[in-house]
Amino acid sequence: MSRRLGWAPLVVSGALAMPTLVLLALGAGEVTPADDFVLGGLGGLAFMVASLAFAAVGSLVATSVPNNPIGWILGVTGLLLAFGNLTYQYAEHALFIADRRLPGGDLAAWTPVGVPQAFGLLGVALLLFPDGRLPSRRWRPALLVPAVGIAGSVIGYAFRPGPLDEPFERVENPVGIGGTFELTDAISGFGWLFMALGVGLAAVALSHRLRRSTGQERQQLKWIALGASFAGVVMLANVASFFAELDGINGLRIAGVGLAFTVFPVAAGIAILRYRLYDIDVVIRRALVYGALTLSLGAAYLALVLVAGLAVGKSGFAVAASTLAVAALFRPLRARIQAAVDHRFYRRRYDAAQTLEAFGGRLRDEIHLEALGAELRGVVREAVQPAHVSLWLRERGA
Repeated sequence: MSRRLGWAPLVVSGALAMPTLVLLALGAGEVTPADDFVLGGLGGLAFMVASLAFAAVGSLVATSVPNNPIGWILGVTGLLLAFGNLTYQYAEHALFIADRRLPGGDLAAWTPVGVPQAFGLLGVALLLFPDGRLPSRRWRPALLVPAVGIAGSVIGYAFRPGPLDEPFERVENPVGIGGTFELTDAISGFGWLFMALGVGLAAVALSHRLRRSTGQERQQLKWIALGASFAGVVMLANVASFFAELDGINGLRIAGVGLAFTVFPVAAGIAILRYRLYDIDVVIRRALVYGALTLSLGAAYLALVLVAGLAVGKSGFAVAASTLAVAALFRPLRARIQAAVDHRFYRRRYDAAQTLEAFGGRLRDEIHLEALGAELRGVVREAVQPAHVSLWLRERGA
């Protein structure tokens, strides 16, 4: 395909994003039944960002690596997100804000193509990651699973008779086939099931690739694994927030899910285009360290506030003292967590640091020059592990 055509997903998604942004701005001060759903309010803005991220990375990959179909899959995913978002915002505006004074509101609410199919395509992209090919021929049937799911989600929703799903239940399906509600509803449900199964199979395929991969491919797979881990953490935090009974944050919950989606195209783009590919170990290491540090300091702060509150009662002093104590803990706790992470996940780095620290201590004992040379060669072998070590020491005055 022409490289110019590869930019089509980004151009079209950008064109769809502009009226979407206008509709979001017009409806910002309005409260409607659609606000509490995936594309309502902040969720609509977050998924607009996600659509542009998918489209931009897809276009970049399609033009840079035209023989890799993942670029086009990501680009089409961005288009689906952008189109579904626009039709949702227009339906909300036409049916609730303008109270049906705008044309086409029912049709926009009925549109069966959008965000659900983007979820199915994500499974396809992950199955083919990173080179656009399946792990082996035995995985060919796995591609049918998300494909069947995508088709089922479109057909079932498009022709199911009766009222549409919330928040547009006041609209009757204009093309629903009478007497087929149970059948079309089942087709739609199985569509979601097959798309979820497709994503699950993709996770198994990635795990299979990661176990047998080395070098460059392993670094690529680490990037996408990091993106999946981040999205999983966001989803867990989202679910946990419901158990915490936090009020007034539904918009933030939805926005978090939308922004978590943007991690996938960014991680995939870095991996496929090999931009800063080998920085993944640094990113993972810092994520482990600062994630553990944040949880530890948060737990310490809550415990200190509780203990201080029991000792002196609820007051500003308890909060201030706890804050100062946590601030004092930051550096030593970070060092201990850093050492624990390196010891568990980056053993070579940990061993090298320990070797250098021990060598620095021995240097203070004023080792003899010849002994220093032998010692230094041993340190280089342990810390750097080169194939060969040579050392030349110039005598004073030479």
